[in-house]
Amino acid sequence: MTRILLKELPRYECLAEAAQQFPDLDPTTCEAFLHLIRAGDDLWRSMGNHFTEHGITQGRFMIMMLLLDKKHGGCPRARTPAELADCAQVSRATITGLLDTLERDGFVRREPDANDRRMVTVNLTKRGEDFMHELLPRHFRLISALMTGLNPTECKTLVRLLAKVIATVGEREGKSPAAGSSCNI
Repeated sequence: MTRILLKELPRYECLAEAAQQFPDLDPTTCEAFLHLIRAGDDLWRSMGNHFTEHGITQGRFMIMMLLLDKKHGGCPRARTPAELADCAQVSRATITGLLDTLERDGFVRREPDANDRRMVTVNLTKRGEDFMHELLPRHFRLISALMTGLNPTECKTLVRLLAKVIATVGEREGKSPAAGSSCNI
């Protein structure tokens, strides 16, 4: 789906004026919403350019992040295609397509589960691990650069506020909170 966003966001005064005609329009929340959407779109575009420069897509990167073994932190990681689909919030068909291309390029391998022949586990190959270990320092530097306008306290406040927005959207869509999820990256 193509998103169309305004080049220039409307000023608060314009939103307040529009609220005269549309009483359900709260200029304060509308202004915050538009800035949130714009920031997300700008960040998404910047990250997309970053992934393109490194010959990968956001989807393939996310799957490899989910598979990356975080040995020192004790973080759980997805191992089966179904777990990957759940953690990435995509269909199993989408995961199959991503895994097909990652496997074709030598970044992952699917292996029969030793305990249950009906199950398949997915693991990064040495090539996949090497790729991620080379990419991640640049990736994290880009994230830091994109967020450099906020100090650590502001970042924590932003996380807290965005968590409230995410929870509200989840409630409206009838989704349960992801607390305790094993889909950590």
